[in-house]
Amino acid sequence: MTKKISLLTQADALTLLLARLSCHHPQRQFLERELYWITAGKRGENRMQKKFNEFHFEGEFHILWDVNLKIDNWSVQMDGLLLTKRCVIIIESKNISGQLHFDEQTDEFFRINSAGEKTVMENPKIQLNKHIRFLTQYFKLHKINLPVSGLVVFTAKDSEFISKPRGVASCKTYQMIEYLLKILQAFPLEAEMIKLTKLKKLILTNQTPYKKLPLCAYYFIDPIDLQPGVYCQTCKAFTMQRNKRNWVCDYCGVRDASAHLLALQEYFTFVGPTITNQKLRNFCGFASRAVATRLLGQLDLEKTGESKASSYCIRE
Repeated sequence: MTKKISLLTQADALTLLLARLSCHHPQRQFLERELYWITAGKRGENRMQKKFNEFHFEGEFHILWDVNLKIDNWSVQMDGLLLTKRCVIIIESKNISGQLHFDEQTDEFFRINSAGEKTVMENPKIQLNKHIRFLTQYFKLHKINLPVSGLVVFTAKDSEFISKPRGVASCKTYQMIEYLLKILQAFPLEAEMIKLTKLKKLILTNQTPYKKLPLCAYYFIDPIDLQPGVYCQTCKAFTMQRNKRNWVCDYCGVRDASAHLLALQEYFTFVGPTITNQKLRNFCGFASRAVATRLLGQLDLEKTGESKASSYCIRE
């Protein structure tokens, strides 16, 4: 049975990308900050989802997390969707610490951190309104008669509202349940004939994850800067060597027959959507063309071309 390959998650990808870059790489400090914010954001989302366990509502409801939908070339990612027969509520998670300021005259949003430094950021109100507009249009195209509302949840523990945006609901994690119930109470029950299980199935079957640029292109990194090798999960280094039909770590001796699968995930996530026999050998740091052919043949990849001109990509 052939094995499937998928792209790495953001946090895993940045962790491994940093491991392949030298300590003095010009992008290293920026990537370390990116990883910090992504990891903090994921922790915030986890806190929000855990808090939702306290949500109880007399009517039928369904909660979906990390929803990716598309209308033609318009793609959106929504952190959460609460489906009810009163309305659908988009839940947006923002892990932003410090004092939070919303300027209603300019529609600007900025935060001031504990050191007194001011940072202007994208206004979550604008993003939420865009997502409400998207989902309203999406429902219209599928002839679903349900109103759409939204809530921005600030998940950082040390965030403080100095002002709030007008026209959209926003709160901190501990306030989320009460705000959701308050939004639901504002909508009369007018959609009793809506089958929420059917709506849930429609959304789940139409999930269309973002197609992201390879990280080297996104962060302006030359792939030649990446250290070649196969990663040892024990040593946290690229110390795996091919030994017969196995991978063995030069340092700790651990054996992992499928260690190359992670290397392929890295390649597709960092470098590009297609790989060749030569590129696999260069990336993993081994010389045998026959071994590379065998490893690629064991995977559920789409192959184009023949012999030395063959290239492989992740199957859609």
